Amino acid sequence: MAQRGVQLDRETFCCCICLDLLKDPVTLNCGHSYCMSCIKAHWDGQDGTGVYSCPQCRKRFIPRPVLDKNTMLADLVEELKKTGLQDAPDDLCYAGPEDVACDVCRGRKLKAIKSCLSCLASYCEKHLQPHYDAAPFKKHKLADPSKKLQENICSRHDEVMKIFCRTDRQIICYLCTMDEHKGHDTVPAAAERTEKQKELEGSRGNIRQEIQEREKDVQLLQREMEAAIAYAKETTDHSEEIFAEVIRLIQEKSSDVKLQVRSRLETEVSRIRELQEKLEREIAELTRRDDELKRLSHAEDHNEFLSNYCSLSALGESTHSSAVDTRPRRYFQDVTAAVSQTRDKLQDVLREQRTDISLTVTQVDVLLSQPEPKTRAGFLKYSREITLDPNTANKHLILSEWNRKATYKQKKQSYSKHPDRFKNYIQVLSRESLSGRCYWEVERRGGVGVAVASKNIRRAGNESSFGLNDKSWSLHCFLDGYRFYDNKIPTKISGPRSSRVGVYLDHSAGILSFYDVSETMTLLHRVQTTFTQPLHAGVHINCIDGESAEFIKVT
Repeated sequence: MAQRGVQLDRETFCCCICLDLLKDPVTLNCGHSYCMSCIKAHWDGQDGTGVYSCPQCRKRFIPRPVLDKNTMLADLVEELKKTGLQDAPDDLCYAGPEDVACDVCRGRKLKAIKSCLSCLASYCEKHLQPHYDAAPFKKHKLADPSKKLQENICSRHDEVMKIFCRTDRQIICYLCTMDEHKGHDTVPAAAERTEKQKELEGSRGNIRQEIQEREKDVQLLQREMEAAIAYAKETTDHSEEIFAEVIRLIQEKSSDVKLQVRSRLETEVSRIRELQEKLEREIAELTRRDDELKRLSHAEDHNEFLSNYCSLSALGESTHSSAVDTRPRRYFQDVTAAVSQTRDKLQDVLREQRTDISLTVTQVDVLLSQPEPKTRAGFLKYSREITLDPNTANKHLILSEWNRKATYKQKKQSYSKHPDRFKNYIQVLSRESLSGRCYWEVERRGGVGVAVASKNIRRAGNESSFGLNDKSWSLHCFLDGYRFYDNKIPTKISGPRSSRVGVYLDHSAGILSFYDVSETMTLLHRVQTTFTQPLHAGVHINCIDGESAEFIKVT
């Protein structure tokens, strides 16, 4: 048989009760075979019922069958023992501590592959077969193997629980409806499952929708990250180019200063050499005259001395035509001072720029929009200390000592010229750049515009006013109400008119809100847009002496 290539595993000739090779095999009328001792012991346990069944297919036999040894099967088992059998399937087919075991298997139990919710039992592959073959079992509901089948049995009545009590929200058996749950709202568990299944599907639909929304947010964040990486590289490259240009300009200026110093040095050296030569000639002439006077001083004849002395009297006069000029040293000192002043100015510019960059990059905000605060205490968590930049102040504005308050004066102030100064409108910007979430308050006196603007807003011309361009937004406060200006478009706004205005900025979310601040906070206007660069706080003041705007230090 082995020579013919027949391959039969050990399990084929095993008794499904003892899970060992058949011993004295007997075959029942249903076709299943067992060890004679195993089936006898099984039926001995059924004595008293008068009904005997096959452990595998559950076919009933009345009366108890007489068992005869299946000699052909016994001979086949003995022959296979001699020719060799394949090993039984590996231990994965047997139930381990974490597995659900077959309830029918005796001895070492096999893994259950299904649990029957009608039989409340679990079956391995062989013992499950009747549920596929026998008509009475085909209506049973099979599920994945479960260790909790016995939880479906009522502990009080020992009946299967198939009813759901909506009043107590628990599974019960039909006997429970007659005593403990009598009069309660009960439905078949299957019906309740159907209804709850619909609710569950609705909940799953909502969850899937939320998942999709979050996946979109994840994709958005991914794009934001990729854009940030690209922008960072572009900014780094551009910054390197700019700083390289600055270094080149500094090197050119250094070379220019060196050339000027060298040229001045050559001029001074030439001038000094000319003076040296002139002085040397004068020294030679004076030396010659001194020699003549010396010879004359040694003359013995008085008449000769006096006669020659009168003719040589001019020799005693000074021939020194000019004093030595020490201005070259002062010139070089002036050059050194000018270069030092340039260095100091450059350090100030770089220090200010470093502060702006630091403020921009250190305030990291979550890109997903955050809810706007509801109370003043909530806004104060994001409060920023604002100071005004004197270099941007119009000449009709006077700034307070700590640069928090701007007041209009008809007489122009003697401010120095600066490219950042507003020329046509009575405006001023803050020193601090604003990004992330920020909040500040402005105390006003008279007609004042409270604004935010990009630093590159124009400083002169009709479009330099806050709100009359695409780089600024302004809430103008008048005696009769408010007007909001956005890119030349005015919006009339009503609301309480106290002297204080609160401004909330969520840069990442593109939210800009203005509030009237008194005992309560009242929203005046909100803008939803996209900010592409850091902003600065600003104020615009009407042309009336004494009208002012002050950035309050809130805590």
